[in-house]
Amino acid sequence: MDNVLTDSLEELLTQYGLGQESISITQRIIWIAVILLIAYLTDLICRKVIVPTIKKIVATTKATWDDYLFSNKVLDSVCHIIPSIVIYILLPFAFYDVPSWLSFLMKISQVYIIATTLKLICVFLSALYELSNQHEQLKDRPLKGVYQMLKIIAIFVGTIGIISVLIDKSPIALFAGLGAAATVLMLVFKDTIVGLVAGVQLSANDMLRPGDWIVMEKSGANGVVTEVTLTTIKVRNWDNTITTIPPYTLVSDSFQNWRGMQESDGRRIKRSINIDMRSVRFCTPEELKNYVANGWITPEEATPETINLGVFRKYLENYLRQHPLVNTNMTLMVRQLQPTPQGLPIELYFFSANKNWVPYEQLQADIFDYVLAVLPQFGLRIFQSPSGNDFQSFLNSSAKEEI
Repeated sequence: MDNVLTDSLEELLTQYGLGQESISITQRIIWIAVILLIAYLTDLICRKVIVPTIKKIVATTKATWDDYLFSNKVLDSVCHIIPSIVIYILLPFAFYDVPSWLSFLMKISQVYIIATTLKLICVFLSALYELSNQHEQLKDRPLKGVYQMLKIIAIFVGTIGIISVLIDKSPIALFAGLGAAATVLMLVFKDTIVGLVAGVQLSANDMLRPGDWIVMEKSGANGVVTEVTLTTIKVRNWDNTITTIPPYTLVSDSFQNWRGMQESDGRRIKRSINIDMRSVRFCTPEELKNYVANGWITPEEATPETINLGVFRKYLENYLRQHPLVNTNMTLMVRQLQPTPQGLPIELYFFSANKNWVPYEQLQADIFDYVLAVLPQFGLRIFQSPSGNDFQSFLNSSAKEEI
């Protein structure tokens, strides 16, 4: 087919009285112009006809996945490939008689086609990543590292293809030759490979997601995960500093993930106060009468063996169960811990209905403010180590007694 077209064009130029050398040059110029014109028209048709048509079809569908897979970047990358393929196919018409030029230009065209195809693959993978971020079950998965690895593999394969074109070697032969360089490649991409394996483990076991609050004291991380990639995990700490952690560190070492708390119905408050054990005693008849009148104990419970600390614990438990900001559907108790030289610990164990940090801290402070204020009504005292002011008051009182 190309010989027929070439002979016909040569006969036409001969009729105009051109010499053989002029015919060859003119023929090549005409073919180059025709090739460029066809490539331009192909590109024009793609951008002005095909792409707008695809966009109209995508706009009419209710699905959202096609909005990402047929985005402007993806379609633009496709439009770059088609004209280059046209040029590659038509080049032999212009340089059939110059094998060296033809071979060189064919290689350039092949390299350009591979490069634009690599760009299309990377853009398409980016579109898939954006699409997965919109999926309810995938948006919290650390998939960015997986897509990065796929891009690296595509670029690696494309690079091998370009090199094989330039040196006229089979890609299979180049891949076989890479076996000797595997050790070097393992050293160069060690962090990437280890990070990929760790990223797969983190994703498969659902150990970490963007948005999780994690604590890893060894790395100084205490904040929210903002980004998960092949080689790094970025954590924005509560003081707005950024801590960068290698993924394999999270797999090999232990860390605390607060996601379970965030997904549950409450956030735990576990805090104790130390009671002066010398203030623990049996209740007086007047105190029992007052406790019954206030509804803190029943008349049946008002016995001479009733202890003020037991009434206090029961009162606190009822107080917590009636508090509107406490989740009473979860574990709630007021318990006594092992006595210590610093007093008898009474622990309040319950869950805040609001899991956000500031309201959580406010609730905890308000409840313990109330506990400290109501404690004297039960004849109890908080244990507190003597301070310098206490010693000064003791010395002053001793001096007054001597006078």
